[in-house]
Amino acid sequence: MDGTTPYVRVIDLETSDRDARQGGIVEIGWQDVTRAPDGWHVMPGPHARLTHPGGPIARWTTAIHHITDQDVRDAPPIAAIAPAILRPPARPLAFAAHRASFEQDWLRAHLPPPLLAGMGWICTYKCALRLWPDEPGHSNQGLRHSRKPRGLDRHLGDPAHRAGPDAYVTAHHLRDMLALASVERLLQWSRQPALLARVPHGPLRGRRIHTLATSDLDRLLATPRPPGPDLAFTIRTERARRAGQDTPHRPSAGQLALPL
Repeated sequence: MDGTTPYVRVIDLETSDRDARQGGIVEIGWQDVTRAPDGWHVMPGPHARLTHPGGPIARWTTAIHHITDQDVRDAPPIAAIAPAILRPPARPLAFAAHRASFEQDWLRAHLPPPLLAGMGWICTYKCALRLWPDEPGHSNQGLRHSRKPRGLDRHLGDPAHRAGPDAYVTAHHLRDMLALASVERLLQWSRQPALLARVPHGPLRGRRIHTLATSDLDRLLATPRPPGPDLAFTIRTERARRAGQDTPHRPSAGQLALPL
């Protein structure tokens, strides 16, 4: 970057285990999305570096990303290469990731707090739920195949579950989101719980929230098992919408989100 071009940097991580307290980071990928007079663009890329996790890679994670202990034997630790990626001379407007809490949790566990201070994160999963609630699914790869983002090179987006290709795919979703909503709006949505499109579990699993009877919404909130922050937030938002109160913005299919 030349220091004058506004951009958002997408980050993707592959890890050695399920939990950041038990494992380490084995790969970091990044992909920039820049703002120009004619809109937002995905820059050339993607970029990725293997990193040593500090211990063995669990077999079940190797089965997902196919990175082995041999692959990272001579790789540097994440702490050695993260500053150049997360604190470049030309600072990004924000960082982004699909289900950004995952990347944030792992980076917090393995990097010093000063390196991460002041970083704003866009969660493209949460934003996809807001902007494209009627998609059949909202995973990174699910959106890739249902929405078919313009200009996405299949060869650069493969294989899935590697940090560079996954960051590249996420960057195309982010570019399309930024055509509909501002960076500030996406950051705002990302700070809130997810506004779910469907019931995630239980007898009503898979049902669209907006089609449920109000009595069903009430029962979901009153179940002995707490509904979780995302479902509770979604139900309260839907109940407020039906009552005609101000609610977080959620466009219907085909409706554009206005920038802040």
